[in-house]
Order: sequence, then C-alpha cells, then structure tokens
Amino acid sequence: MKEYHSADIRNFAIVGHGASGKTILSEAMLVCGGIINRIGTIEAGNTVSDYHADEQERQISIHATPMYVEWKDKKFNLIDTPGYSDFIGEALGALAVVDLAVIVIHATQGIEVGTEQMWDQATKLGIPKILVVNGLDREHTKFEEILEKARERFGRNVFPMQLPVNPGPAFNQVVDVLRSEMIVYQTDGSGKYTESPAEGEWKERVEQLHEELIEYVAESDDSLLEKFFEEGGLSEEDMRAGIHAAVQNESFIPLFCTSATSNVGVARLMDFIAKFGSSPVDRSQVKASDAATDKEVEVTLDNPATVCQVFKIVSEAHVGELSFFRIYSGKVTTGMDLYNTTRGNSERFGQLFVLCGKNRTNVGVLHAGDIGAVVKLKNTHSGDTLCDPKFKVVMPATEYPNSNINAALKIKSKGDEEKVAIGLAMLHEEDPTFKYRVDSEIRQTIISGQGELHLQVSIQRLKRIFNVDIELIEPKIPYRETITTKGESKYRHKKQSGGAGQFAEVWMRIEPKPRGTGVEFTDSLHGQNVDRVFVPSVEKGVMAACEEGVLAGYHVVDLKVDFYDGKQHPVDSKDIAFQIAGKEAFKEAFLSARPILLEPIYNIQVKVPEEYMGDVMGDISGRRGKIMGMDTDGNFQIIKAQVPQSELYNYATTIRSLTGGRGIHTEEFSHYENLPKELEKKVIAASKKKEEE
Repeated sequence: MKEYHSADIRNFAIVGHGASGKTILSEAMLVCGGIINRIGTIEAGNTVSDYHADEQERQISIHATPMYVEWKDKKFNLIDTPGYSDFIGEALGALAVVDLAVIVIHATQGIEVGTEQMWDQATKLGIPKILVVNGLDREHTKFEEILEKARERFGRNVFPMQLPVNPGPAFNQVVDVLRSEMIVYQTDGSGKYTESPAEGEWKERVEQLHEELIEYVAESDDSLLEKFFEEGGLSEEDMRAGIHAAVQNESFIPLFCTSATSNVGVARLMDFIAKFGSSPVDRSQVKASDAATDKEVEVTLDNPATVCQVFKIVSEAHVGELSFFRIYSGKVTTGMDLYNTTRGNSERFGQLFVLCGKNRTNVGVLHAGDIGAVVKLKNTHSGDTLCDPKFKVVMPATEYPNSNINAALKIKSKGDEEKVAIGLAMLHEEDPTFKYRVDSEIRQTIISGQGELHLQVSIQRLKRIFNVDIELIEPKIPYRETITTKGESKYRHKKQSGGAGQFAEVWMRIEPKPRGTGVEFTDSLHGQNVDRVFVPSVEKGVMAACEEGVLAGYHVVDLKVDFYDGKQHPVDSKDIAFQIAGKEAFKEAFLSARPILLEPIYNIQVKVPEEYMGDVMGDISGRRGKIMGMDTDGNFQIIKAQVPQSELYNYATTIRSLTGGRGIHTEEFSHYENLPKELEKKVIAASKKKEEE
C-alpha cells in the first residue's frame, strides 16, 4: 500500500441510530473502492465490519471497526460504529479520533435518539458533520419531512446536496445540486452511474437550491459572491475552496441521499468527502497538556516529534492484543520506541497494520493524521498517549457516559474467581463503558454498563473466551440502619469458665446525627471506674457492630456514640472483654433509639419523544419516584426524577420498551432516605430468614 500524507487522508466515523444502515453503507464504500466485490448482508453475517461472533449471532454492530479504502487518490480511514445506545462507548471513542462525522438517518424512521446523541457529541468535539438519509429504496420513505425535521433540530443551514427522484423500492435516481445533474445509478450494486443535465421541474428546483448553496459558500469567501454576480453562476471548481471552508466552519451542513443496500448515491457521497471533506490538516493543532507541568500545550501536525493516542484495544484470537491509534504529529515506524506519558513507561512498536475489518495489511510507516494498529504493547491502555521522549505530552481522554444499569455476578464453579477477574479487566480495557467493582458492603461483584444487552454481550464474551460458568443476578440493595431518637444502655460482660475470666461493663449513650455525617465515637469518662486504655477496645466493638448491622445486617450510619462510664476488674478486664461489652452495649442502645432502615435514592434523567411522556411519568410514579423537573430538547422531553435504587433494576430495558427504543436515561446516586415502614418490615423479615437458613 502506498504511503499517504496528512492532506490526502480522510478520517471519518459513520455514526447514527441503530438499524439506520451504517454497516451496509461502509460495505457499499468498500465495493466502490474495489476492496470487496459485492455488498454483504447482516443476515448472512458476511459484512467486513461485523466480523465478531457476537455481532454475527445478534445481527447488530457491537464494536467500532476501522476500515480503509482508496478513493480519488485519497485514503479513507472509515470507522463503522454501533448505533445501539448499549454500545455508545464505541461510537464516542471513534468520534474522538476522526475529523468528520458522517451521521446516517433512517429514511423511514427519521431523526431518532441516536441521531441526536451523535450530532451532540460531534458538536462537543468540534468536528464537522455530513448527514446521509439512507434507505430510500424502502416503502414509505419521507425525505422532505426528514429534511424539515433536520433543519428544525440541527439548524436551517442543513442543505440537501442531492434530491431523491424516485424514492421507494425502485430508487436509483438523484438530482445533484452541486452539478445541476440527474444521476442514474446501475441496479447491480456496483455503484456506477450516468449523468445528464437536470430538466423540467427538477431543473427549476435545482437552480433555486444552487443559488442558496452559493450564498452559504460565499459566507466563507467574498470574492466568490462577486464572481457569481459577474458571471451569473459558479462552477464546482470555482466553489471548491469555498465549499471546503463552509463544511469546516459549518456554514452549511451537507445532506446526501443513499440506498446503501443497492449502492445508490454512495459514490457521489465519497466524491464529496474526497474533494471537500475534512483532512487532518483541518485539525492541524490539537490541545494537550505537558506531562511534567500539566500546562496546556498544542500538538501541531508539522511537529516532527511523534505524538499518538491509543483509542481502542481489541483482543483477537491468534493475534493477541491489538492497539488502535491515531497519529497527531510526526510518524510511527516499525521498531520505534515511544514513551507512554499516561503510564510512565517505554513501549517498542512491533508490526504495524492498517485494518479493514479482520483483514490486516502490514505497513512499515504511518504519517501524521493516519490511523493504524500495533500488536502487543506491554503496558498501554485505551486512551493512553505515546510520544517522542523529547516531547512528553498527554492527550485529553475521551469522556464516557455514566453506567445506567447494574447486575451482580454469580460464579458457579469454585476456582474460577481468578479467570473471571482477568476477564473483567480485559472487558473494561476493550470497552471503558463496561465497569466492575467488588462491593465489600453487599459482598458482591457488581458489573455496570449502558444497558441489559451491553451486560449480556460482555458476559457471553467472558464465558466464551475464559470458559467460565457465571450468571447475572439482581444486586443486593445497600440499605443502611440508623436511629431517630436518643438511646442508652448499660451492658456487663462477664465470663468465668476456669482459667482467666473476662469482665467489662460499658455505659453508653447514642443520639442521631444529620444524614451523611457517618458514625462519631466519643468518650466522656471521669474518675477511675474505667481505665482509658480500654476506650479503643470499646470503639472497636462499636465499629464492628456498625459494620455488621443490628436491625437487618446493613451498615449503621449517622449517629453519635458516647462511652461515658462503666466498670472494670483488676484481673479479668482486658481488650477482648471491652470489645464484646462495647459491641453489645451499642446494640442494646441502638434498639432502644427507634431504629429505622434507610434506602439509597438515585437521580435519574429520562430523554423521550414527547408522545411517550405520560407513560414514562406514570411508570416513575409506580416506582415510588418523585418528578423533580422537566426540560425540552428539540422534539424530546427530559424528565428529571428521584427514584429508590430498589426500583431501578433493569430500568434501561423498561424505558426502551415503553418508548419503542427511542428513550434513554442516566442515573447517579443522590442520597439516603427513610424506607417506608411496610417495606422495612419485609426487608427485616427477609434478613432474619436468611440468617436462620
């Protein structure tokens, strides 16, 4: 493969809502570029990008897959990304390293939650966007409606570069606004087409749009406007620099028409990306921080010192760990030593590859702006920066959303614990939105992700790779115990059974403290009744009781304990005796102070189309939730609420079923509140039953 320099590289991610046709659009591009002979299908499991077993089994994209194709003397590094919000981390990681977002819109479903998410993320990252209405060969397409909705949601400067002439099952004709031409595509899937001047009503419509386009383009270049008035029109060549600038500063957002399955419209989309799309030169300066001082520095494309960032790691059978990286300055060659500023260690680059799905092509050198992969780096993780030891910088990390679903892991076979631990670390390495932790409070391993499917796919992968027998169960709720009034006790511990005895007497008062202030232990001993050397022993006993719980086996919180008096024996009083007495005195005092259970409350935000508002709000009320506020975002409503954690298990799945897959939510811990009495009784009874068992 020939070497490509920055100006001739086009890095873009194909993003959008699930089932909008992103994978098949990438297939059509590979056919146009001659990488493959025909377009694969999701059903047959033979597409280039969805090559993993779990993708073929479920018939959806799960991983972001880098591919490349050469088109019009340009190298396209395209990344096909999943559209389901369960795998949003893959799309976010891809967008962070490209220069252009190709946002695909379903021709019958229109703008969906995933479309908006990807638009917002590309805007946040400051990268230009191209919209593609795909699937115009389907029944009941609604191009005009989608165009209007896109303008309402994304701005009036959304501009159709093409118009579909015959949308529907026989779709093969578009009118090209830039060239004022009718383009007729062959129906064999080759992507080849013929051009002729637009005529009749199409000619009138295109002329009007062509003038609008010139206005958008002229915003970037005044000299073009003058030329337009002088000559009465502008050719594509005249507008080339202006269109490129307009795409970069988003003076207008180009919108294209395609049917990826029949390869209609794809070649012209590729032409546009090759001529006017973003190259690394358009983002020639990126912000980073100095590894030593943490001050902001700029990494420039023409800096000879190498800076690259790993954006994805994949463990492949028979290959090992592949690290995907984007180069921001300098170049990367086989055998090169680079410094990992994130971890503080050196790495030697072995074989370098460019990838097209599972197919790897060996390369000796990659230049600034390019994307590649390297095998088996020792200690480099997703998000790490690797650079020339003389120019140590750290690139900004990608921000990933909080998890919105949790489950507990149950290991069925003893001895599998170590394999599971290694597997969980590998899954998190490959996908930063998959998280796990060992929760000492509820004594469970908790895994967290972006949805039920996300967790199922991750666990299936763990089972397949590591051959472990595991299942997901509902996590225990970390209730807490506290008191509502003052209490006290006097407890004597006396043990005499041959040999040295044990004696300790502890007098204790307890009182409630404000929420979130924890347990405070004090002593107010006076006189000689108890030696102060035993104060830590009593505290140890109290803290042990707080950890074990008194009412139902949950942590005790938010109270003050005062050890104010007691008695001791000159021979039999010792540390263990005062620990036991402290523990039992605390339990007695606790039970005398009107104890209650507290439950964790979470803040949730649910983003749904307006028509589902009633259903979602009714469901929140049914979960003992409180609506805290509402916001509007385009055609979507954002409901803010507080809901008990015990009511949120698999809530992400409920939201999707209530909204036909169009709703998303986030959740984060807020505070603890009193558990209602009838539920408290059930929790205490369940705890006692478990204890007896």
